[in-house]
Amino acid sequence: MDGSRRRFLKVAGLSVLGVAGGASLKLGAEQEPATALAPELEPAPTAPLTARRWAMVVDLRKFEEHRSWDRCVEACHKVHNVPHFDNRKDEVKWIWTEPFENAFPGVEHPYLDPEDREAPVLVMCNHCDNPPCVRVCPTQATWKRASDGIVMMDWHRCIGCRYCVVACPYGSRSFNWRDPRPFIPEIDPDFPTRMRGVVEKCTFCEDRLAHGKQPACVEACEHGEMVFGDLEDPNSEVRRLLAEKFTIRRKANLGTQPEVYYIV
Repeated sequence: MDGSRRRFLKVAGLSVLGVAGGASLKLGAEQEPATALAPELEPAPTAPLTARRWAMVVDLRKFEEHRSWDRCVEACHKVHNVPHFDNRKDEVKWIWTEPFENAFPGVEHPYLDPEDREAPVLVMCNHCDNPPCVRVCPTQATWKRASDGIVMMDWHRCIGCRYCVVACPYGSRSFNWRDPRPFIPEIDPDFPTRMRGVVEKCTFCEDRLAHGKQPACVEACEHGEMVFGDLEDPNSEVRRLLAEKFTIRRKANLGTQPEVYYIV
């Protein structure tokens, strides 16, 4: 084969390779958007709300003005799968209303506005600093968190002895005499349902706090009827209200140190 023929075949071969390579690059470029899409970014998790000692301030005057008791109760019971029975014997409640005399027996305040005495009082677990329910539980199904003072419940450890129900001076605990699940209008899949034979109560929405949210009852208040915050933070809204307003607590004379305060 002479030199000119050899040079021709070499140039032709390189040309073919160049065309093929270009086609491959073009094909790859066309396919890239379909195969190299960036994955969807998940929203960044919200930082949990933390405190050294959680406390609640309830403004009875604002509740009376805005008539918002039911809205707070419904918000709490909906997100926590609290059943609705048609008789009081089986009633389960996390937050509810009581007459003033029942909520604050023995409170001497002769000049309190008569309308305040007649208005309902929103009540719940007081998350006491000295909780008698914790002392009597034989399985440690209820305990006070060292980190922030919330009195917790573990429904898997509860044996239904109801010692805590008897020990609580506020009536804040409910016992499931019946399977509650058929009596939940709309089950929230983000919160566990309970079973027959266990005790339950308000937990200051510790599940919501872990996701950076305020308690459901506080979130439902549109006029600042309830304020939730760190009792040990001198700059918190809770501390400001306690410094500026006259407040009372339920059965504080029992030494339980309840951490729900009421502006009257």
